[in-house]
Amino acid sequence: MTIGFYKNGSRRISNGFTLLEIIVSISIIAVVLPAIYRMHFQTISTNQVARFHVIAPLLAQKRMALIERTSFADVANESGDFGDNFPGFTWSVSISDVESEILGNVANDLKKIDVTVSFNDELTYSIRTYRLIR
Repeated sequence: MTIGFYKNGSRRISNGFTLLEIIVSISIIAVVLPAIYRMHFQTISTNQVARFHVIAPLLAQKRMALIERTSFADVANESGDFGDNFPGFTWSVSISDVESEILGNVANDLKKIDVTVSFNDELTYSIRTYRLIR
């Protein structure tokens, strides 16, 4: 709103904005909005990563518990997903022999089991355990 004066000294009040005020306000919006959008995107991205770091260890432990309950003859290298309950999350199990000179013959009966949980092939979480087979 602009207050002006006529030549005779009386005051004039004009309702509306000047072109300069509009240009300044648009300039401020042009500077502030991209920063707000960037901050919002980072918040969403951080939330997704935090969600992964909460859920992935639980899913990996669940898969490891299923492996530990089954007989070792039924366990093999395999992979899959967690279904509709956890879309985007996949798992893989890798079983390998342990090679160690220190353990000697015991190493022949020892298996290394790795469980890896991934989210959209971007984030991964892995846990490892060893199992003695006799």
